[in-house]
Amino acid sequence: MKKLWIPLIVLAVLTPLGMLAPGTAWGEWGIEELEEMGIAVPAGLQRFSDLHPFVPIPDYSIPQLGNSFWLQAIAYVFSALIGIGICAGLIYLITSRKTAR
Repeated sequence: MKKLWIPLIVLAVLTPLGMLAPGTAWGEWGIEELEEMGIAVPAGLQRFSDLHPFVPIPDYSIPQLGNSFWLQAIAYVFSALIGIGICAGLIYLITSRKTAR
C-alpha cells in the first residue's frame, strides 16, 4: 500500500503541467465554446446551464491569489492532494467496513 503513495504524490506534483497546454481541458467546454467549435449543443446542456449560477471557483482560479502561474500551480497541487486524501479516506472507510463484518 505504501508503494502506491509515491506515484500518487508524483502525479499530484505534476498536475500543474496541464496549465502549459493551449486551449481548454477536454470535456470542460461551456455552451459558448461548443458553438465556437461548430458543435451542436445538447438540449439538456442548454436547459440546465443556468440551473446552478453560483460557481465557487470560476475558471479554476482564486481571485485573491491573482493570476500568477506559480500561485495557481500551488493551488492545483493542493487540490490534487485533497482529492487523493478524500479518495483514500473513502477507500479506507469502505474496506474497513468490509473487514469488520
